Amino acid sequence: MKDCLFCKIINSEIPSEIIYEDELVLAFLDINPTTNGDTLIIPKKHFQDILEIPDDILLHMQKIYQKLYPIYKEKLNCDGLTLSTNLDYGQEIKHMHMHFIPRYKNDEVKHFSNKDLLKDLKEIKKMLTTNE
Repeated sequence: MKDCLFCKIINSEIPSEIIYEDELVLAFLDINPTTNGDTLIIPKKHFQDILEIPDDILLHMQKIYQKLYPIYKEKLNCDGLTLSTNLDYGQEIKHMHMHFIPRYKNDEVKHFSNKDLLKDLKEIKKMLTTNE
C-alpha cells in the first residue's frame, strides 16, 4: 500500500533495525519501545488487520515469535513476553502487526483499566452468550 509506513519499511524506503526477515515476514525494533527489545512482527504483504490475514501467514508469524523468544530470553535476560495485536480502535498503523514485547520483572508496564466503567462479570457473560 502506497502510504503505509510498514510497507515503506518493507521496501527499505524508511530505515529500521531489522531483527529477522524471511520471504513472508519482517521483525524489527519498535521506534517507540515499551521495553528493551520491543519488536514488531509484520507480514510483508499488506493486510489491514488480523481479520484479513490468511491463516497460513498468521501461523508463520506465530512460528517466528516462538523462534525469537528464546533468543530474547538469553540475550536480553527478559523474564517473559507480552504478545498483542490491535483491531480498529487502537490500531494506529493499518497494516497487520504483532507486538512482541519482552517483559522484565522491574519494567513497571501496567495494563490499567477504569474500574468505574467495568460491568459485573455475570452481566458481561450474559451479553456475550445471548443468542439475540
